[in-house]
Amino acid sequence: MMEEITLQETRSDNRSQTILFMMSIILVAFNLRPAITSVGPVIGLIRDDLQLENWNVAFIMSLPLIAFAILSPLTASIAKKISTELTLVIGLALLVFGMTIRTFPMNFLLFFGTLCVGLGIAVCNVLLPSIIKDRFPLKVGLMTGLHTTCMGLMATTASALSLPLADGAGFGWQWSMYIWVIPAVLAFFIWLYIWRKAQSRKSQDLQVTMKEEGSIFKSKLAWAVACFMGLQSMIFYVTISWLPEILMDRGIPAYEAGYMLSYFQLVGLPVSFIVPVIASRLKTQRIIVYVVNSGFLLGIILLMNVESLGMLTLAVTLLGFSSSSNFSLALAFLSFRAKDRFDAARLSGMAQSIGYGLAAIGPVMLGYMYDLTLSWTMPLYTLMIVTLFIMVFGTFAGQNKHVFD
Repeated sequence: MMEEITLQETRSDNRSQTILFMMSIILVAFNLRPAITSVGPVIGLIRDDLQLENWNVAFIMSLPLIAFAILSPLTASIAKKISTELTLVIGLALLVFGMTIRTFPMNFLLFFGTLCVGLGIAVCNVLLPSIIKDRFPLKVGLMTGLHTTCMGLMATTASALSLPLADGAGFGWQWSMYIWVIPAVLAFFIWLYIWRKAQSRKSQDLQVTMKEEGSIFKSKLAWAVACFMGLQSMIFYVTISWLPEILMDRGIPAYEAGYMLSYFQLVGLPVSFIVPVIASRLKTQRIIVYVVNSGFLLGIILLMNVESLGMLTLAVTLLGFSSSSNFSLALAFLSFRAKDRFDAARLSGMAQSIGYGLAAIGPVMLGYMYDLTLSWTMPLYTLMIVTLFIMVFGTFAGQNKHVFD
């Protein structure tokens, strides 16, 4: 009788732990984009209020990506020394701190706060795949899909509500950005609780599991995953930055071009959940890479030959589906190609550092191409070439292997 009660208590504890970690992952995912996407729509209000130059405004948008590129490769080492849970708590604290101080009407605090926001998000970006690998080893695809869908949903929501809150509701740009600190505070406290509970985990477990197997930068498979992550990030940020301009250049009215950018982000949400689930059930993910990126190529071809609203909608649908699929697949690779949570953290740090470095370069590079040619034809052909490289690196990243095999 006592054994049955103990067994029931153990199962109840396991269910509670599963629910707790699922909620904690969702809460962190909620915070990975709103602090960034809430800025763009009110950037004009910030510029006018603080009397900034346009290059200063552009720097505000670039700072988080620079922070991602710098801190991402260091995060796994920090987590190794002080634990994943504590590192994540520090990252969330940086996020809350940065979101708070950047709302004060001082130029230095705006930039320093934005840098702290980027550093905090970088920590969370790197460690989430590691946590999913550790806590949900048999449901990596499902949890990655949930993670990416929640992230995309909140990013789109923050982008859509930022200007109405600032202008329509009269909150001003400070409060329209600061309101997104609420989920960050909730995530901070839930991970603070998890960290305190994790103190009881045996230190021997860390010593045994955290064995060195060489530099992650010496793994060819890790480089394939990193390049896949980097190039798909580049295409996403290029599309977010220039899609409205490309559409207006083809005679689409400005308001329709703006709607299409929102549609591009929204239409990809369902596949961002489905693709990792399907990928987790396949021995290799190469076929998904080919199908998804063939869709992106077709979307670009249609975009170059837009003749009707129907063709435009189909083109943006294909681009949205493919971009979201590539992103969720890239995050899934960080867990699929790692043996354990420690390798997942190291791979995630390397891939996201390279990824966001390329993401920061992409929009500038294609904008420069447009300045040289006064046409979007060459930039779009460049995107097609980049997509072909994504397929090549995806072929290697989709192998049924681990980075240190």
